[in-house]
Amino acid sequence: QLQLVESGGGLVQPGGSLRLTCAASGFTLDYANIGWFRQAPGKEREGVSCISSRGGYTNYADSVKGRFTISRDNAKNTVYLQMSSLKPEDTALYYCAVGRLCGLGSNVYWYWGQGTQVTVSS
Repeated sequence: QLQLVESGGGLVQPGGSLRLTCAASGFTLDYANIGWFRQAPGKEREGVSCISSRGGYTNYADSVKGRFTISRDNAKNTVYLQMSSLKPEDTALYYCAVGRLCGLGSNVYWYWGQGTQVTVSS
């Protein structure tokens, strides 16, 4: 059974850090482009970051550049999103997804996880 499972979300104070994990089971991520997206209540889903299958190309939304870092460990079949200097506006449900290429548009992704909640609040 194919699964993408996100974890690592939680409640953090502004300025804090979290590391999100996207773990795959039932298939290998070795050749998969992975994207991270987020959706806050009442807002459209937003592409946050992506990483190419070999990790040689990454992309970030302007809103997170310099604060978030995407990485992958193919040996662990896992992709990470390290989030630092978190702001209240980063509060959202964060999803990872498998795509046919590394991009910030959701239309190139064909398999999605269920999401992990990130709340940034004092």
